[in-house]
This record gives sequence, C-alpha cells and structure tokens, in this order.
Amino acid sequence: MKKTVITFGLLILSLLVLFQISKYAFVSGDLKIELVIAIVAIVFFIIGVYLNKRSLHQERLPEREIDLTKVKALDLSDREYEVLKEISLGLSNKEIGDKLFLSESTIKTHVSNILLKLNAKRRTQAIQIAKEMHIL
Repeated sequence: MKKTVITFGLLILSLLVLFQISKYAFVSGDLKIELVIAIVAIVFFIIGVYLNKRSLHQERLPEREIDLTKVKALDLSDREYEVLKEISLGLSNKEIGDKLFLSESTIKTHVSNILLKLNAKRRTQAIQIAKEMHIL
C-alpha cells in the first residue's frame, strides 16, 4: 500500500513540475501551446503503458480447490449449494430465483437453510464462513 501511495505521489509531483515548466516556457514565449499539449499527452501515454504492463505482469494467486467433502458434511443440498454460489456473486433473492428458475419464496427457504447449516446470521457472514471452509 505504501508503495502505491508513494508511486502516485511521485507521479502527481512530476506532473505538477511538468505543468510549471510548461507554464513558464509558454509565458516567456519560448514554447507554443500545441507543443505543451503534445508533451503532456506523451507523458500520460507513457505512464499509461507502464502501468498497464505492470498490472498485467503481476502474479495472480492460485484459485483454491473447493472441498466438496465439507459441502456434503454440512448436509447442503445441490440446490442450496447453487444458491450459496449465487449469493457469493451478490445477487438478490429475486435475481437468484430468475437465474435458477425458482420462486423467490423457495430461494428464501434455501437461504434460511444455508444460514442455519453454516451457523451464520447474515448472507455476508455465510459467504465468509464458506470461504474459510474452502467451499466457495
């Protein structure tokens, strides 16, 4: 986090210096406005290419294996597990029902069963518990 703050701080500082130099050169009459705009555009382009390459080459964390034995141990049905996965995507009961072709009241029943089986009070807590158990 500190590295990101320092990087963007230096970036902002360098842009301010560039703007001050261009302002001085423009006021003194040594530089045309088109040249200042071109220099600023080139600097932004180079910074964009650098940040893009840097973000594309970051190592990604390997995805965790889903432990299906824990799903069976919790006695989650296949449909309840599907609903849990949809909850983790942030969908509402109505959206989950539309996606799985179920009524909203059926989804509410599945959600309450999931909360009971995971010993959670809220949907977000259920997702957190499921991730800790490696079932999501």
